[in-house]
Amino acid sequence: MSCDSSSKSPKAPRASKADRADELDANIRNFAPVARIMKNALPENAKIAKEAKECMQECVSEFISFITSEASEKCQQEKRKTVNGEDILFAMTSLGFENYAEALKVYLSKYREQQNQSNRDRVGIDNQQWMNDAKTEPSAVGEFGQDGNGVEAGGDPNYIYASQPGHNGNAGEGY
Repeated sequence: MSCDSSSKSPKAPRASKADRADELDANIRNFAPVARIMKNALPENAKIAKEAKECMQECVSEFISFITSEASEKCQQEKRKTVNGEDILFAMTSLGFENYAEALKVYLSKYREQQNQSNRDRVGIDNQQWMNDAKTEPSAVGEFGQDGNGVEAGGDPNYIYASQPGHNGNAGEGY
């Protein structure tokens, strides 16, 4: 969400009041998500009148505008262009919806945790794929017929940690 509206831009044509009203009406007419929530809250055999759905959609739209406007003011005072989740939670708290804000704060925290885990999993998969690709490519040493430590060919994976001739004072004869 942006604190700046596109109609304030000098290059953007100003929308007429009718265009803005049509846009608002389109938002109000799309009451399917609200109707679905209403239906889930009622018994299965309950019916919902179209007027009730429209009324609830208007209320939801007004509520969202109210909260977003408060969050946008905070954003503008801090000279930021993007309204974030914390701004919405702050607005809800300052407008007296602290009970909802607390519940949403927990939800936002869990959502971000899940997103971070998804990103870590995705990066882990990418890194695992990279490691698998690296194992299938011949090493620079292996290309010239030298065995290296032989780990890829089933050698001792602890080769590097074992005592090596000519190193660490264990020089062979002739050194």
